[in-house]
Amino acid sequence: MASMVEHDSGATGAESTSPAPLTVTEWWDSEIRGGDPLQFPAYADALNRTADESVRTGLAVIRGQSVALIESRYENFGGTMGAAAGEKIARAFRRATELRVPVVALTSTGGARLQEGMVALIQMGRTTSARCAHADAGLLTAAVFRSPTTGGVYASWGSLADIRAASAGAVLGFGGPRVVQQVTGQLPPPISHTAESAYAGGLVDAVVGAQDEVPWLEAVLGVRDQPLALDPRRPAVTAPLSAAPALGTPAAEGGGGWHTLLTARGRRRPSGLEWAAALCSSWVDLHGLDPVIRAGLATIGGRRAVVIAMDRHAWADGAARPGPDGYRLAQRAVALADQLRLPILTLVDTPGAEPGPQAEFDGIAGEIARTLQAISQARGVTVSLCVGEGGSGGAIALAYTDRAFMLAGAVFSVIGPEAAATVLLRDAGRAPAMADALRITGPELRRLGIVDDLLPDAGPEAVDVVRDAVLTAFDSATPGDRDVRSDRATYPWLRTAG
Repeated sequence: MASMVEHDSGATGAESTSPAPLTVTEWWDSEIRGGDPLQFPAYADALNRTADESVRTGLAVIRGQSVALIESRYENFGGTMGAAAGEKIARAFRRATELRVPVVALTSTGGARLQEGMVALIQMGRTTSARCAHADAGLLTAAVFRSPTTGGVYASWGSLADIRAASAGAVLGFGGPRVVQQVTGQLPPPISHTAESAYAGGLVDAVVGAQDEVPWLEAVLGVRDQPLALDPRRPAVTAPLSAAPALGTPAAEGGGGWHTLLTARGRRRPSGLEWAAALCSSWVDLHGLDPVIRAGLATIGGRRAVVIAMDRHAWADGAARPGPDGYRLAQRAVALADQLRLPILTLVDTPGAEPGPQAEFDGIAGEIARTLQAISQARGVTVSLCVGEGGSGGAIALAYTDRAFMLAGAVFSVIGPEAAATVLLRDAGRAPAMADALRITGPELRRLGIVDDLLPDAGPEAVDVVRDAVLTAFDSATPGDRDVRSDRATYPWLRTAG
């Protein structure tokens, strides 16, 4: 694959013949060369014949954003990582930490350099340690895995990149196909060890063609807007501007819990993904295995944030329930926001978490608990907006936030009224009365102090009003406000015995 790296006239070192929008302004450590620790047959001669190492690093600029570049090149020793390559990678992460710039990695590698034995293998730990220090400083690493990317690079600092893309059709895996054949006795099937299979397994966030690498990196770095594109095969959902009911309507202002619930469950009502598309000018997907929860590194009103959106239309039935994988993605998104010191917005809309046997076997309760833990421990501001139905623990996992908003026509309930009627009254047919008894509408929940405010879900300025409320909350909330609000909502209902 042609390089997308170009070099300014002041840069030193070998120059690419394929200029592209990522410009290197300064090469680092080009003098470092590896040795022959094992006196491996013919290796010293090969080192002497090779003018450059398998990895080059430097300071680069991509659309005005400075980045530390790590580029492994398969044409030199198969892009493998030996002592010299490991040293250059570790130094690049350290310099990036000192300069406070992101790292962009372009990999094409067979892994650890066999001719250097264990000296090569320990570079996995050295580079990982340097990468961790960079992350601890609140800085981002983005990687594009080219073909092939295997072995010790993929299994160390490469897979630890915060956001990862793979070149379409690239060979990708811990063991290369020939190694797999030797170990297992047969070549892996064609669908295995590819960029596409890695994406299907949730191991990379995007599969990109050569022409899409730079735009994807620009979006990751926040220097290019990449709107969230909704699948045209989605159900015909009304745009957020025309959602119902609006503030001031009877369903929104009190009573009518069952009617409000049915409206919130409407098959054409916008869910979290529609609201994410409306609120965010840019979105870089954090890819997960459960489409009911989506997460992205986003831009809202010019502010970078991490957004987690529930999508009740994911299965085209208007009632999709998130499973364990969805909550795992949410935990990853919260961790990324914490690392980058970014605020978090969650868009809540679910009848509840998936309660079936497979979800239970896969640990749905524990994943909800760990999501609550991640939100509760978030170091930055967290904001939630219930855009439809907030159903039980599956919803509160993403709604225990420093600021909690609801759209006027949304509902939030300890359990679905049908289930509550079944449990308490042994009669699911009494769900409408139970919906009123549970006080699930926005006005009731605001009165109880459960939510901070109600926001319009219809009208020509609804999206702007919601966006402004979110941005104001990002600036005015304090991490830990979630506990203050919840304590205030709890204390009035405590009694002392006797």
